[in-house]
Amino acid sequence: MLKPIDPARVPQRLLNTGDKMPGIGMGTFGSDRFSHDDVAAAVEGAARLGYRLFDCASCYGNEDLIGQSFKRIMDSGIKREELFIQSKVWNDKHKEVIESCKKSLKDLQLDYLDLYFVHWPFPNYHAPGCDGDARNPDSKPYSHEEFMETWYQMEKLVEMGLVRNIGTSNVTIPKMKDFLPDCKIKPAANEMELHPSFQQPELFNYCLEQGIQPIGFCPIGSPTRPDRDKDPNDVVDIQMPELVEIAKAHNVHPAVICLKWAVQRGQTPIPFSIYENEYESNLRCTVEDPLTDEEMKIMASLDRNCRFIKGQVFLWEGAKGWEDLWDIDGTITK
Repeated sequence: MLKPIDPARVPQRLLNTGDKMPGIGMGTFGSDRFSHDDVAAAVEGAARLGYRLFDCASCYGNEDLIGQSFKRIMDSGIKREELFIQSKVWNDKHKEVIESCKKSLKDLQLDYLDLYFVHWPFPNYHAPGCDGDARNPDSKPYSHEEFMETWYQMEKLVEMGLVRNIGTSNVTIPKMKDFLPDCKIKPAANEMELHPSFQQPELFNYCLEQGIQPIGFCPIGSPTRPDRDKDPNDVVDIQMPELVEIAKAHNVHPAVICLKWAVQRGQTPIPFSIYENEYESNLRCTVEDPLTDEEMKIMASLDRNCRFIKGQVFLWEGAKGWEDLWDIDGTITK
């Protein structure tokens, strides 16, 4: 019998606006593996067990069903202010941010969002479910001017009261250094790929130094990520021998260790599962049996710089490869 976890026991993150968010949440990207109904049902089940942070996005195509789940969650007695709900503007709506946010609010059956992200820092669109070789001829590299046009609309959402906090996603340090000086409202959070084999220490630490909360997707290595994002050379986080040994010492699945490490390190992981026993254990692991200092040191040594979500479908004509999206040499790639 699964037992709910008191949300008050879950670690909290203090954002630069003074708002608090839970230190772990549930993602709602079902990849190509689960139906929208599966995802919506998981959200409802997770809330019953104590989850209060839910990470949504318009491009996932399931916000209308998740909105029905949120209504039932609140009808059950959980108040809106107890929930922390986030969404994202998709790449094809960078010039229509306010309209996109209002659509998400309508679908999610909400009056406001706790956090709203720019999903990717450039308006390069691809069709849902496309393969890894897909390219849009209209794609182009990052533009400071165009990004700031989008960000000023994000700031307007805060002024309108539709959004409490705004954030970035899939950005690099060079891009942050480029746009932060021109922001009237600083990002409260940055959503980024974070798991034991891809710890992004430079970007992680830069975010903390800037007072920007790191939120980590693919926290257990995303074994159910789309096939286009899989490579035979990828590291399988939950099979790393050192991590497996730590899991044995705690008598838990290696995935649980990935989450313990993430929460104790200071990022906010957003794992996804449709199975009650998995998302119950994902939440419970944040409130009991922490990793030791020595185990945290071992986890820090597992970084292999193994990026899973390379974003190759967003490349523009003339780009050399997916590395151009991530400013590998420390400058913004044009």
